[in-house]
Amino acid sequence: MIHPSSDSNTDTVNPVIFCGAGPGDPDLITVKGQQALAAADLVVYAGSLVPEALLKWTRPACRRLSSAGLHLEEMVATMAEAWQAGEKVVRLHTGDPSLYGAIFEQMAKFSQRNIPYTVIPGVTAAFAAAAALGVEYTLPEVSQTLILTRMAGRTPVPESENLESLAAHRATMAVYLSISMIDEMTRVLSRAYGPDGACAVVYRASQPEQQILWTTTGQLAETVRQAKITKTALVVVGRVLDVSLDALVHHSKLYDRHFAHGYRPAEDHR
Repeated sequence: MIHPSSDSNTDTVNPVIFCGAGPGDPDLITVKGQQALAAADLVVYAGSLVPEALLKWTRPACRRLSSAGLHLEEMVATMAEAWQAGEKVVRLHTGDPSLYGAIFEQMAKFSQRNIPYTVIPGVTAAFAAAAALGVEYTLPEVSQTLILTRMAGRTPVPESENLESLAAHRATMAVYLSISMIDEMTRVLSRAYGPDGACAVVYRASQPEQQILWTTTGQLAETVRQAKITKTALVVVGRVLDVSLDALVHHSKLYDRHFAHGYRPAEDHR
């Protein structure tokens, strides 16, 4: 198996680059990702999810190809042919490519062809949603765990990771790719977090069309239906959404004046 190329030899082997586009705002791509797009001869982008605004970082001479209408073999063959011709190839995925990006199967195909590859991470929608909501997912003594998951649809989910099992933890949770199953999601979340549990829906986080819907787990399905949202939305649930800026009780130890650590002594309690 060929492993991802290290940065030290990227220039010499010219690997195919899997690049995270971020949540949609073209300015939220990483600097490294922007530089990869600027140098690319071919960009194959996930056209069903990656806004074409991201392509503004490419050169006019760069070929841009949406993968929305391609199957795996077509997509890999196109990139392999370009790579073999000495072109710089970027595979542009939405968010972070490691999360629901289906990149491992592409990596396997490249390994079979002895084509090196490397990965540039990106900002996933859950973090753009947190910024839009103005929340911290891991509040001290409220929640210290964030679960990123999806419901089983055409792509199955291991039974041990079904939404009901994960929701039983009552941790902060961001549910991807599941808005079409909103009735079932509402049933599961309202049972685990209570029908009055705080919940938010973020549609197209960071993009010009962004919408934020604050609701409760019991009213989740009705809220989504009224807004006519059917895709590209993230559902966030958890007690951290219930904590307002004026009602913050628990604080981190990191900045507590009475808590000592390697960079600061504790102040006297007196």
